[in-house]
Amino acid sequence: AAADIARVACVSAGVVRGMADAGVLVPAALASADPAPLRVTAAVTLSPAQADAARALRKRVAARAYSVTVLDGVTGSGKTEVYLDAVAEAIECGLQVLVLVPEIALTAQWLERFRVRFGAAPHQWHSELSGATRRNTWRAVAEGRAQVVVGARSALFLPYANLGLIVVDEEHDGSYKQEDGVIYNARDIAVARSHLAGHPVVLVSATPSLETVVNAEAGRYGTIHLPERHGSAQLPAVHAVDLRKTPPERGRWLSPVIVEAVQYALAEGSQAMLFLNRRGYAPLTLCRTCGHRMQCPNCQAWLVEHRYVGKLECHHCGHSIPLPKACPACGALDSLAACGPGVERIAEEVAQLFPSARVAVMASDTITGPAAAEAMVRAVAEHRVDILIGTQIVAKGHHFPLLTVVAVVDADLGLGGGDLRASERTYQLLSQVAGRAGRAERPGRVYLQTYFPDHPVIEALIAGDRAGFLAREAEDRRAGGWPPFGRLVALIVSGPDARRVESYAQSLARAAPNLTGVRVLGPAPAPLALLRGRHRFRLLLRAERTVNVQAVVREWLARVPMTSGVRLQVDVDPYSFL
Repeated sequence: AAADIARVACVSAGVVRGMADAGVLVPAALASADPAPLRVTAAVTLSPAQADAARALRKRVAARAYSVTVLDGVTGSGKTEVYLDAVAEAIECGLQVLVLVPEIALTAQWLERFRVRFGAAPHQWHSELSGATRRNTWRAVAEGRAQVVVGARSALFLPYANLGLIVVDEEHDGSYKQEDGVIYNARDIAVARSHLAGHPVVLVSATPSLETVVNAEAGRYGTIHLPERHGSAQLPAVHAVDLRKTPPERGRWLSPVIVEAVQYALAEGSQAMLFLNRRGYAPLTLCRTCGHRMQCPNCQAWLVEHRYVGKLECHHCGHSIPLPKACPACGALDSLAACGPGVERIAEEVAQLFPSARVAVMASDTITGPAAAEAMVRAVAEHRVDILIGTQIVAKGHHFPLLTVVAVVDADLGLGGGDLRASERTYQLLSQVAGRAGRAERPGRVYLQTYFPDHPVIEALIAGDRAGFLAREAEDRRAGGWPPFGRLVALIVSGPDARRVESYAQSLARAAPNLTGVRVLGPAPAPLALLRGRHRFRLLLRAERTVNVQAVVREWLARVPMTSGVRLQVDVDPYSFL
């Protein structure tokens, strides 16, 4: 209609009609941009455990009342098919469904399963969509024509006409936390929105967050367990490779145990995956003559070498420079050395060890969008790749039937630092990585290269003792009053002038609340004291669970006038401690 065109073009309807009368615009019928109506077109054979879980979820959807259900199943147990049964129930009831996923670019296999089951694709919502597609989807959601939306965290804020179910897939994933602008956790907002609207929400994970586990144990959430893999597949055996006893050869990063395991997998016609959660070629470049380290001018961080593109790059602000031939400090030629491995360096070593193998690297800088991700996943699934090397995106629910060997190059990475969730996150990530192995008939084996084989995380992974690990983690958090047994608020003060930033941070500290059950730590320079050209100080407010921290912080900040040129960011229940 002329009015619709006028609204999009920001002109009056009269202008559009005038152009049509003059023959400049020609009326034409356009095919609908909406996907075909969804209906169950393919029956799925569920195991008895899956069928029981699906019936329970269907009942929650049919009840049309608020409930939170944790769908807790081991990797490969068929959680997706179970919650898709709940999606089918919602569609049959004429309700809309939102499925949140942590990485929309990595959903190619999920989308294909959805198309097979429902005969068409769902609507998608993410930052890669064109403006026109976003407008069409927004309108379809508001008018109730969009039956199912799969999207990133921002899909929560679409104007659903008749939303009846929210599914949060991989609910433990840190990607659900929005760190910039308006700070929120999409998982928590999904629960809150479901409570306000009075419909069910399903939290899905093989490694639920401690917050979710505590809520389930307290009876606030229901839980459905899928303790075994679907079909004949078995969970992989996990082994620690003690690098103190079986170190790699000099100048290499893969121990003989890993090399032998990969050789065996290739010989039997299987695939292997090498996991290292570090992009690029090397995390540090230094001069062997004077010791100068290549650092970002905008951040307190080293520049990471990316040899494929011939650059040194900052992973925090994006600053990059061509790989220098001489040291910028002393001028020495050919003296810059790469220190430590990234996935590119591992790929280089693998090419030397297995020259006939087909090798692919899967990292956020090699997978630039949904199309590239889909092509990579298809190549691995169709066995056009023998050895897959990747960062954390290889752990995002992929199903590769011929993948039997998974090796973690540095299982200790992520265990240190001041992050209260470091152990939990490492356990979750390595569990998900391990879960890629042996998902079909062939059994899987997982190898963890580590200097600390007796670390609780490593021991729990080897023993398959998630319950014991979570119990110890909960005990440690409870003893210290840390989330989820206490409240935590981070205040980050930043600005281009270091003196002003520190002065305002000290003013906040002097005005800190003196209340029972509340303690303020800091100020202190943030671990990343310089980020994107801004100096940063941090304060932490710890409080007992019953304290209304939002009200406490609001009253606190009202007592301290803002300083010009300084920015204050308040993060309730922070996930990042940089």
